[in-house]
Amino acid sequence: MNLNQLYYFEKLAELEHYTKAAEQLSISQPSLSHAISSLEDELGIFLFEKQGRNVRLTKHGRIYLSYVKNALNELKLGKNQIKKLTSISEGHIDLAYISSIGAYFIPNLMSSFLKNKQYKNIRFLCNEGSTTKLITGLKKEKYDLVFCSHVHNEPHIEFVPICEQKLVVIVPKNHPLANNDYISLKDTLPYNLVYYTKESGLRSIVDDLFTSIGANPKISSEVEEDNSIAGLVAANMGIAVVTDNPTIRNFDLKILPLTSLPYKRYVYLAFVKNRYLPPAAQEFKNYTINTFSHKHFHKSDILF
Repeated sequence: MNLNQLYYFEKLAELEHYTKAAEQLSISQPSLSHAISSLEDELGIFLFEKQGRNVRLTKHGRIYLSYVKNALNELKLGKNQIKKLTSISEGHIDLAYISSIGAYFIPNLMSSFLKNKQYKNIRFLCNEGSTTKLITGLKKEKYDLVFCSHVHNEPHIEFVPICEQKLVVIVPKNHPLANNDYISLKDTLPYNLVYYTKESGLRSIVDDLFTSIGANPKISSEVEEDNSIAGLVAANMGIAVVTDNPTIRNFDLKILPLTSLPYKRYVYLAFVKNRYLPPAAQEFKNYTINTFSHKHFHKSDILF
């Protein structure tokens, strides 16, 4: 049994005439007769019976037709859906990103992209997570594109730097350090720190910061994302080194710039090398890279 046989069967059932059906199907009448006979042999029943110059469905043929119509309709719906999903103008994009850029950067980037009339019907399916989880999802084809920290030893993934985030220290407003306008990393050493988990792309960055001053932080708890860290700090559970992003300003705490940072923290657009991307995702990838590739990033550019 093949798909053509089902189409032939449906058309013959509609027209009840071999010659007319063959003409509409653009095949010869013997080819149509052979296809129907082969289908009947496989099913072990007669689908049609003669009625003068025409044919009509048998009882079993009518039963089978209902299933064939449903099957062909589902295939048509599936084909149409795939066309939409792979269309530049109507496709969808499986996008994921770290939480620190989820409140402002990502919505503004998506909004800017969708202002192009060609893309206005594209749909985004968005997820947040740690860099480790995002890279795992990317490799498993759960996501088309992700925004995350750079990860070493991932030779099959391309990381394109998109934006820069500064690191700051956040403390409760009643904390001794809250009297300062800025501090050095060494000033944090006497205090308990709420720290990023090992799944976070920022863990290694903050680790390297403390290593660069020859110190080990006093870690009191580990949390995956910035909002939870800020919540714990606001509840007097410690202080923290976090990215300077707008969401931490929703908490009752003091934000202190760090002096003499040795390097910058970048957010990257990541995708699997040489993997097919749906047209909509490819367009969004190109748009993002073209928008940010020639810019020098500062906090005011990317977060507000």
